[in-house]
Amino acid sequence: MRRAEILRHPFPSEWREILARNVPAVAKLDAGERATLEDKVRIFLAEKNLEGCGGLELTDEMRVTIAAQACLLLLHLEGDTVFPTVESVLVYPSAYKAPQARRAGGIVLDDQARLGESHTRGAVVLAWDAVKRTARGGPKNLVLHEFAHALDQEDGVADGTPELPEAAMYRAWARVLGAEYEHLVAEMHAGHATSLDPYGAENAAEFFAVVTEAFFGRPAELRREHPALYEQLRAFYRQDPASRASPY
Repeated sequence: MRRAEILRHPFPSEWREILARNVPAVAKLDAGERATLEDKVRIFLAEKNLEGCGGLELTDEMRVTIAAQACLLLLHLEGDTVFPTVESVLVYPSAYKAPQARRAGGIVLDDQARLGESHTRGAVVLAWDAVKRTARGGPKNLVLHEFAHALDQEDGVADGTPELPEAAMYRAWARVLGAEYEHLVAEMHAGHATSLDPYGAENAAEFFAVVTEAFFGRPAELRREHPALYEQLRAFYRQDPASRASPY
């Protein structure tokens, strides 16, 4: 279905009720941003294959809740692409088990429980109970985390650096995020508590996903404690959530 045809139909009022109930971040957007988000949600749901797994039967509540959070990342990004590397979103009712790939020894079937993952090409996998729980706001958000990975992977490499809108941005991005990542790793090794999720110390890709969660979930705190990091994310996402009337 062509996008013009998709957008010809009005955004269902039932979907707005779902957003009001499950995704409070939408209420902080201005009218123009909400209209843009609704357009992207309709495109996302028309172009992506959302599939229930593990016996889960998908409902509009699930589909719209997931799509709205994912599309929040795209709100002011240039271009009309909607996660071009994501073909399917697989949704389990709760934590699922999947084989873990290791560099040494090939594929090891160790039934690792997961709440979500994003593959370089093809699918994003989510646990619905975690999606709904983290959509309410706060430092963790499963959908934002996994779709930040999808943005990162659009250039074919999961390295914590998405495709930036201007070539001149890469040097500052590498300098600031590299230094912030190394600082988080050092703090974790020293056993210090940090305002950033310690999972971000796993690698650069996880760091980008974690700071994206913080940017949208605790923007005022991130801007106060990590101003240079906040500025890099503000320039990339072209949003300033800390300046909105009420932080997420």
